[in-house]
Amino acid sequence: MNDPAVTHATFVLERSFKAEPSTVFAALTDPAIKRGWYAENNTHEVLQFDSDCRPGGADNLHYRFGENTPFPGAILANDGAYQDVVPDARIVTTSTMSLGGRAISVSLTTFELVPTELGTDLICTNQVAFFAGSDGPVMREEGWRIQLDNLRKAIEGKA
Repeated sequence: MNDPAVTHATFVLERSFKAEPSTVFAALTDPAIKRGWYAENNTHEVLQFDSDCRPGGADNLHYRFGENTPFPGAILANDGAYQDVVPDARIVTTSTMSLGGRAISVSLTTFELVPTELGTDLICTNQVAFFAGSDGPVMREEGWRIQLDNLRKAIEGKA
C-alpha cells in the first residue's frame, strides 16, 4: 500500500552578488551557463538537460546517480515548467521530481532579483510537497544551498 503522507515545507535562501540583475538573470536562464551550475556534478551522469526559460517553457534534467552515492545507478528526473518570467526581475517555476520513476516531490520555486547599490540580491523561495520516500526538506534545502553557491561561482567566473 502506498503511504499517503505528504510533508510540506517552505524555505527561503538569499544571496548577494556583485553583478547587475541582467548578469544574474542570464546565469539563471541561459542553458549553457545554467547547465554548468545546475546540472553538472561529479556525483552523477547527466542524461538530459533542456531549459527553455519563457512562460510555458520547460526545464528537464535527468541524471543517473554514480557508484559512490546513496542510489547508485538510479535515475533522478526533475521536470518543470516556467510559470512567469520577468527579465532581470523574476522567475517562477513548478516542477515534479521522481526517483527511479516514482514521484517524490512537487515544487514551486521563485527567484526574485532585487537591484542594490553593490549589484543584485537574489531571493530564492522554494515551496515543496514531499511524498513518502523523498529526500525531505533538510536535504532539499541543502541541495539548493549548494546550487546557489555554484551559481555564485558561475557568475564570478570561478566555475
